[in-house]
Amino acid sequence: MTTPTGAEAMFAADRASQALGITVRALAPGRAELEMAATELMVNGHGIVHGGYVFLLADTAFACACNYPGAVTVAASADIAFINPARQGDVLVAEAAERHRYGRSGVYDVTVTCEDRVIAEFRGLSRTLNRPLP
Repeated sequence: MTTPTGAEAMFAADRASQALGITVRALAPGRAELEMAATELMVNGHGIVHGGYVFLLADTAFACACNYPGAVTVAASADIAFINPARQGDVLVAEAAERHRYGRSGVYDVTVTCEDRVIAEFRGLSRTLNRPLP
């Protein structure tokens, strides 16, 4: 039996992401790829997926990428640019990649896609805390 990575342990306890059906496709140091199917309950009054759900998927991929080593790492800030709308039934994929790590801080980019369409671009800044995983 192997010890889970920090990202695996964190995601296993992430009830919010699991309740939305988010699944992990791949994890590696500084990288993560997650997937979420857009359901009827995620659609806003314009008939498109609410940006909060797109942000949540991107933020979860960011969290998995920066928590992979095992130290508790949280978001210091995050921004998102919505490029194209997503619709009910779309399967969204978030790919996170570490760009820079310096001291206890890091910069991560996440691209959310649906097939060949870019849905959003997200940038997160992380901060590693001086405490072990719970």
